Amino acid sequence: MKTSTIISSLAFDYSMCILYFCRVTASVLSIGLLLILTFNISSAQTADSIGREVSIAHHLSDGDEHLIPLRALLEHGRRLFVANWTSQEGGGRPLTKGTGAPLADPAEALTFPRNFNRISAPDANSCAGCHNSPIAGGNGDIVANVFVTGQRFDFVDFNGDGMATKNHTDESGKLATLAEIGNSRATLGMMGSGYIEMLARQMTSELRTIRDQIEPGESALLVAKGVSFGTLGRTVDGSWDVSQVEGLVAPSLAVGDDGPGLEIRPFHQAGNVISLRQFTNNAMNHHHGIQTTERFGDDTDPDGDGFVAEMTRADTTACSIFQATMAVPGRVIPNNPQIESAVLVGEQRFMAWGCASCHTPALPLTGAGNIFIEPNPFNPVGNLLPGEAPDFAVDLNDREQLPLPRLSRDAEGITWVPAFTDLKVHDITSGVDDPNREMIDMNEQGGSAGFFAGNSRFLTRKLWGAYGKPNFFHHGKFTTMRQAVLAHAGEAAESRAKFLAASPAEQDFLIEFLKTLQNLPSSVESTVVDENFESKIWPPLKILGLTRDGDSIEITWQGVTGVYPFSRLSQIEISEDLTNWEPVGEPTLFNIGNVGIAGPQTFFRIRLVEP
Repeated sequence: MKTSTIISSLAFDYSMCILYFCRVTASVLSIGLLLILTFNISSAQTADSIGREVSIAHHLSDGDEHLIPLRALLEHGRRLFVANWTSQEGGGRPLTKGTGAPLADPAEALTFPRNFNRISAPDANSCAGCHNSPIAGGNGDIVANVFVTGQRFDFVDFNGDGMATKNHTDESGKLATLAEIGNSRATLGMMGSGYIEMLARQMTSELRTIRDQIEPGESALLVAKGVSFGTLGRTVDGSWDVSQVEGLVAPSLAVGDDGPGLEIRPFHQAGNVISLRQFTNNAMNHHHGIQTTERFGDDTDPDGDGFVAEMTRADTTACSIFQATMAVPGRVIPNNPQIESAVLVGEQRFMAWGCASCHTPALPLTGAGNIFIEPNPFNPVGNLLPGEAPDFAVDLNDREQLPLPRLSRDAEGITWVPAFTDLKVHDITSGVDDPNREMIDMNEQGGSAGFFAGNSRFLTRKLWGAYGKPNFFHHGKFTTMRQAVLAHAGEAAESRAKFLAASPAEQDFLIEFLKTLQNLPSSVESTVVDENFESKIWPPLKILGLTRDGDSIEITWQGVTGVYPFSRLSQIEISEDLTNWEPVGEPTLFNIGNVGIAGPQTFFRIRLVEP
């Protein structure tokens, strides 16, 4: 086919975007079409765009998310995440709060100079304005802290006039202080968050399976992925007793037609949000005044800014998938014998002191858990629900199309997620006077007694990537990991006591282990690397013991440690000349094996087959 024929047959429309791959050979243009499609994410200007100042010139139409290549969808999601939203595309919300409710006083709209407010929001031009370290979607410095629940006020400048939630008069009529307006929270990174959401989905399903088997007058232990959530019971009249359930927040214990929902809520530091999609819909309105169609409708303008459909359903999918497929954090362990030794001891102390009882080193994604599907089946109303649109699926383990590094299945088909969390909420404070306690409980009904009673329970911090964050703890006010360890109290008091009772060297070893938990450059394939970001075997294979019995030797070696319980295939190999090596038996998941002694001298080694 000649070039001229191809061009005339495709009838290019340069005002839109046509995706194709082409390869030129000699005088022939060979085209392998992936798809020919027009969709609205082109950056090409048209006459009506001249002079417009917008960050997203074209939005996806609903359905486009299923037609464009995954990489194009991820790029569009990234653009939405880093977009500096303007007033010419719906940025700002003149007549609504960050909760989506109307202003308490619509006579004083949130227009200049009231269009930005650090406390009650809108407080950022873009998601990446806060989530930016080391890349878009990452952590944020303390300057990027958000005042969680502050968005229920119109505009906080502490010039109160007595109208509830207009300025700093709260729902009870009290003039709230800065500390009482909302909880100052550090910005966490979204790295690896797709795996976290899939863990939460599987755990919710496991808890609900147990719930559905409880008959009136009975009770059962709630266990998911080996994590205990206490006991759920029913009285003889069939009503539900959640008084002995542990680690779940109030909304997950609300009783519906089938009983308590028991949803694992893996996002927000107090375990409030179920999915990345819910997180996105919330944040776009709260922080930027961008109202998504699935939350606010296609042709509605509740915030009175003159714009409708500020983000389409397809846009929200793209932004959610961008976050879900971000690379996973890993570990950086220098090739220094002293540091390696310290890290190994630190791992042992982490286990021995009970830190891992909450910061579970790894949780297993089983079955097809590595396939991230939108929407989340447990989404609350106001977010896309199953059946409202075709499902969108992506393999989180896809190393070809997704950012590196990624996780993979082990020899038993399990994708282990080494996030160091149990996805429970725990009380880690010492009581009502602990400065680490929050003044507001975001999981209780706004304005209720429980809401004002404050919060002392926090979702177990995902420690993967933790040392890449410039500030520590839920409030971000600690500059060292040691300060964060020492601040643990309540349910973590025993572990803290063991840390304090340890020698200074042992304390240092634990900190050295925690320092290895970092985010990695995008060019790195392995999740464990040295200081040069070269792949590193960890824990190192090390011969622990030899026992001779006649013409055979039993070998034991270090194959796993407590913080890496994954199955690893090892192969014993034997040689008589250190050159020609022969395998002995089949690869083994165990750290013990036998070697026969065949000649006057026998050498053997252990080789890691599958890290």
